[in-house]
Amino acid sequence: MPTNVPPIQITPTGVVVPQESAVLAGRQADYNQAFGGNLNPSLTTPQGQLASSDAAIIADANAQFAYLVNQMNPDTNSGIFQDALARLYFLERNPGTPTVVQVVCGGAFNTPIPQGAQVQDTSGNRYVCQQAGIIGVGGTVTLPFECVVLGPTPCPANTVTRIITGGINGWDTVNNPTPGAVGSDVESRAAFEFRRQQSVALNAHGSIVAIGAAVFDVDGVIDVLPLENFTNATITGPINGNPNVTSFPVVAHSIYIAAVGGLPADIGQAIFSKKNDGSNMNGNTTVTIEDASYDVPRPTYTYTYEIPANTGTKFAVQLQNSSALPANIVQLVQAAVVASFNGSDGSKRARIGSTILAGKFYAPISAIGPEVNVISVLLNFLSAPAADQTNITMGIDQFPTLQPTDVAVALV
Repeated sequence: MPTNVPPIQITPTGVVVPQESAVLAGRQADYNQAFGGNLNPSLTTPQGQLASSDAAIIADANAQFAYLVNQMNPDTNSGIFQDALARLYFLERNPGTPTVVQVVCGGAFNTPIPQGAQVQDTSGNRYVCQQAGIIGVGGTVTLPFECVVLGPTPCPANTVTRIITGGINGWDTVNNPTPGAVGSDVESRAAFEFRRQQSVALNAHGSIVAIGAAVFDVDGVIDVLPLENFTNATITGPINGNPNVTSFPVVAHSIYIAAVGGLPADIGQAIFSKKNDGSNMNGNTTVTIEDASYDVPRPTYTYTYEIPANTGTKFAVQLQNSSALPANIVQLVQAAVVASFNGSDGSKRARIGSTILAGKFYAPISAIGPEVNVISVLLNFLSAPAADQTNITMGIDQFPTLQPTDVAVALV
């Protein structure tokens, strides 16, 4: 006897599963037919309970099938299914990225700071220098340092204050005037999919998208913004549809690559592998690359890219006061906002040159519990007088950062 339960439909637009109420009605009709009709369909009867149990089992199986089918779509898949799809692009999920901080090293003129030198913050976290440098005539040099531990290690401004590496005469002080770019735990679904999309351009050559994809594929890179200026004039405002105004000059007929994290030598090699001949470059970091395809002596090329300034932000969150709120509600809200900001909750993280919308943070705050009612979320740059904006826009030479202590929570 054919069943009255409506089947799953596979359509050109996807899988359509029947409502559970329709499944239940179908099983009730099946039982009614099996017993010759006039069967009481009430769910309190034995036959009603059997039909209800059957409907729950069928609906669960339908949901599992729909979930499995959706795992074939890179926009919706996750976990092991996302890992499997990424392997088609020769990609593996990153185990995590370290916090990166720009450290001002002070001391005597012409003192070399070697790659691998270590410093420490006031919480005991250690950071390793990623690029060698020499203290200039002003008595300082700013260099990128990475935390030795993968993951979202907070690094507020003015906390990296101790030199660990000994034996470097003339190197006297360290400090980080700006917060560090917080790293991440195992790569989230959203971050992995973003990187997979970028990787599609890895087989291309010469385009700004291909160059950006190659840089993003470098170990330890947290964020990349690739742009180009194909005009005859230097651009200091919005560039190629990117509305984010910056005073940073992007020179005529040039490419602009901003990157956070990764070794400068590796980033330079990535640019070398994809850049076509002749275009100018922009930035505050210069790397010399040797062309290994030649016999000795090998030609060398100099590439320039931007390590954007870590730009602090702050939030002001208002919640409806209630006796039902947990005692640690302030810390819970701060953690939820920072996790969403950095993308560690599975959402997209705040990026170089991006517009950060306050509305993005309502859902993660509300998800703390049903007793949490959000009145408002406002934000601004850390340097601004108050967090009073619904959105802020980073320049193309700014990487947004946020510390938990910069999320103010008010119960009203």
